[in-house]
Amino acid sequence: MTWKIPLFKMYWDEDDVSAVSETIRSGMNWAVGANVSKFEEDLANYIGTKYCLTFNSGTSALHAALIAHGISTGDEVIVPSFTFIATANSPQFVGAKPVFADIEETTCGLDPEDVVERITPRTKAIMPVHYGGCPCRIQELREIADDHNLILIEDAAEAFGASVGGKKVGSFGDSAMMSFCQNKVITTGEGGAIVTDSRDLYEKMKLIHSHGRLETTDYFATTAVMDYISLGYNFRMSNITAALGISQLRKVEDIIGMRRADAAYYIQRLKAEVPECVIPELPDNYYHVYQLFSIRVQNRDSLIKHLEKKGIMSKIYFSPVHQTDFYQKKLKNSCTLPVTQEISDDIISLPFYPGISRDDIDFVIDNIKEFYEAM
Repeated sequence: MTWKIPLFKMYWDEDDVSAVSETIRSGMNWAVGANVSKFEEDLANYIGTKYCLTFNSGTSALHAALIAHGISTGDEVIVPSFTFIATANSPQFVGAKPVFADIEETTCGLDPEDVVERITPRTKAIMPVHYGGCPCRIQELREIADDHNLILIEDAAEAFGASVGGKKVGSFGDSAMMSFCQNKVITTGEGGAIVTDSRDLYEKMKLIHSHGRLETTDYFATTAVMDYISLGYNFRMSNITAALGISQLRKVEDIIGMRRADAAYYIQRLKAEVPECVIPELPDNYYHVYQLFSIRVQNRDSLIKHLEKKGIMSKIYFSPVHQTDFYQKKLKNSCTLPVTQEISDDIISLPFYPGISRDDIDFVIDNIKEFYEAM
């Protein structure tokens, strides 16, 4: 279907095109090259961590981080069910068990009180998600991890640039995953990264993401024979992709500024004109980057159908992972998460991207108003 107003669009400019074109025209170093190192350095500096390693996806990044942290068979990792499925799947990649904890209503992130209730002697890590560009209660989760001697891995796929008290999301955990998939705050089409302050973790991930190869220089630009000292994968980001990432990162504050301004316009109109919509109030000192614009509404499923008839795409982010066919039938998962259920039943993500016009936002809101006025 061709949407009159799509859910998202990529934000790009001619600098992005030039950066990629220049790398292609070089005729060399498409897989590995200087852009990768530059992008990693820029990302670490932006988040405020010592190290960064890029990957071909956020999912690959999470997989590598779990291996590097030593999480394996018999371990438990506490995760939300209100997330993209990769968060819950990644512990299983290494033989661990995802243990679902409930979320809280303000940030839609893990509820620290419920997390404490889920800790067992087998718990090895907590993996919170910063939903839709809003930081979760990460400071409290950091304290819980410290108190129980647990690893804290931030899934910051949706919250690049968000912060709490001026401290960037991604710098609270022992490590953190960033995603650059097409609908994220900045994008390389596909791609991801892990940031950390641990040199040991960084060195382990370098082996994991490139076949277990001990690299002292560019593999493709040397006659030296390199040794393979561990099991590894091909999780690398390409030099072409990194060129786009560098260009996108240069304008990240402008992109975030547009997102926040567009969200403010949405919020102003919805609060004034559509009382059926619920928009959570942010905690003090929370800086939201609005990777998604999600609200809670009455008669959500009927509203989605109404908007679809008008050519407006909307989407449910997210349905609970623990209720998917795989987790129910294959893994026989059974847990009770009342807040997750409540939010998943009435949340809706509306069309949102940098540069969305006020006319398009007005069209969306006018059709939401039309739906509720006809009830």
